Amino acid sequence: METEGPGLLFTIAAFIGGFSILVFIHEWGHFAMARLFGIKVDTFSIGMGKELIGRTDKNGTRWKISVLPLGGYVKFFGDASAASNPGDIPSDLSPEERAVCFHFKPVWQRALVVFAGPAINLIAAALVFSAFFFSYGVGVAEPVVSSVAENSAAAEAGLQPGDRIVSINGETVDRFSDIGGVVRLYPGADVSVTIDRGGVRESFDVTLGIAYMEDRFGNKYPYGQLGITSGQMTRVELGVLGALYEGGRQTVAMTDTIFTTIGQMIIGLRSVKELGGPARIASMVGEAAHVSIENFVWLLALLSLNLGILNLLPIPVLDGGHLLFYAFEAIKGSPLSKKAQEAGFVAGFALMLIFMLLVTLNDLQSMAL
Repeated sequence: METEGPGLLFTIAAFIGGFSILVFIHEWGHFAMARLFGIKVDTFSIGMGKELIGRTDKNGTRWKISVLPLGGYVKFFGDASAASNPGDIPSDLSPEERAVCFHFKPVWQRALVVFAGPAINLIAAALVFSAFFFSYGVGVAEPVVSSVAENSAAAEAGLQPGDRIVSINGETVDRFSDIGGVVRLYPGADVSVTIDRGGVRESFDVTLGIAYMEDRFGNKYPYGQLGITSGQMTRVELGVLGALYEGGRQTVAMTDTIFTTIGQMIIGLRSVKELGGPARIASMVGEAAHVSIENFVWLLALLSLNLGILNLLPIPVLDGGHLLFYAFEAIKGSPLSKKAQEAGFVAGFALMLIFMLLVTLNDLQSMAL
């Protein structure tokens, strides 16, 4: 019996609630590191625009929820804007005010405050993955070929049952699941596969097949296919340390996947139509929350990982752009000129606007199908 999907209101509520959690985690990273260095925080906002509700704590920080639920920010003392653009920093600050002003802190402290936002997103994702592995264990199968599908990429390359996959494209394979993690990224591409066959290592050039995953909007996403199956999978129960290791391993693997995918889009190996905007992400969050709380939490961990990584891209207005400016400052011995920083922020804002228009167009085209 087919169950009904989540309704529109449920999807919106799940998306706003889930995204607000991710924003809070991200901004709390900035906030906590800033407080560690004695920086005064003027505002901690979940959402953008006009304040809906809020309160001011004993340290003078205004904690608030704002009307537009997409985003949030932490504004430090001395910031000209929520984007931490220094602008015109007052020159008549007292010694006490300079001591708590973000822009008078050493460059390494400012860099750590900025880095802490994306870092806490990555840490949160790793901890959620670890909690799942601790609760449910991990399925492990040796990277040994059990069977080879007829007319598949593996069959054409000459792989045989009993072959042990050692590496693909130079990436070491420890488990059968590692094979899919690499292969899926290269639909239709030529890859090098190294195997162990009866104690002898051999390498094969394999042209991977192409399969497609289709979402509920009819969008098709290509992925690579080798055409082999594994032997029996063993469910391994994990202790705390083992679960933390697996959570970290999962985070590293997914981070590599994200960076590889971004690189493929930049050089044209993947279509930018695979990018989803708020509507597509909201649909995914709503579907996950409708299925189970476990699916919802797992998807939030994936989104947290993506949020952390994307914020580290060296684009002004993103955290990675600030880190790039601080790197120049550390090398130069002084901050970039106000004109150079403003030009960088304008260019970064324009780039992000183009990106948002692109993913929104993708969403609209998906919903029109």
